[in-house]
Amino acid sequence: MRVAIPHSHSKDEVRQRLKARSGDIAGLIPGGMAEVTVSWPDEDTMTLAIGAMGQAIDARVELGEGEVVFTLDLPPALSFVEPMVRGALEQKGRKLLA
Repeated sequence: MRVAIPHSHSKDEVRQRLKARSGDIAGLIPGGMAEVTVSWPDEDTMTLAIGAMGQAIDARVELGEGEVVFTLDLPPALSFVEPMVRGALEQKGRKLLA
């Protein structure tokens, strides 16, 4: 699943906001019971290892000029929550960047 969120900030500002608010990312996952481990393999890519509903989910956040792209690899067992996750990312992702 890919969700692009537009922004009007510099990449540096977006990076700072995401790093400062990375602890809030677990709240983006519906149900509020997620464990999230965040790492930055390079300055424009944040990776996440998410444990939710007994499943492991890998995610990536790529910082671009004018947009941030969240990519989640939902396992088939969680495909039914894709609309909820997409909506949460779109709504709460904007708040992370605000």
